[in-house]
Amino acid sequence: MDYKKSNAPLNTVTRDLVEMAEATGNIYETVSIIAKRSNQIAAEMRHDLEKKLQEFASLNDNLEEVSENREQIEISRYYEKLPKPTLIATQEYLDGKLYYRNPTKDRARVD
Repeated sequence: MDYKKSNAPLNTVTRDLVEMAEATGNIYETVSIIAKRSNQIAAEMRHDLEKKLQEFASLNDNLEEVSENREQIEISRYYEKLPKPTLIATQEYLDGKLYYRNPTKDRARVD
C-alpha cells in the first residue's frame, strides 16, 4: 500500500484492542503484527526521503558553510505532515489489507 495515499488519521485515535485482536485471538500478536508493519513503512518512508534529499546534496559541504535550500525544507515539511507509520499500519490492519501468518501455529497444525 502506498503510504502517501493512506486514509489513516493524522492524530492518535483511541482503539479497543480487544476488538482489534479478534482476528488473531491474541492482543500481543496483533500489536506485534502492527509494529512490524509500522517498521516496514518507516523504513520505506526514510528511504524515499533520503533519496529525494540526495538530489540537493552538494559534494563539498563543510561545517562552516551550511546553506538551507527551500526545496529541501518543503520536502521535509511534506514528510512531517504525513500520518505516522504506526497509524498507517493500524489502519491497514483494520481495513484487512495486511497479510500475516504465524509459522509456529502453521507448524503445529502440520504435526
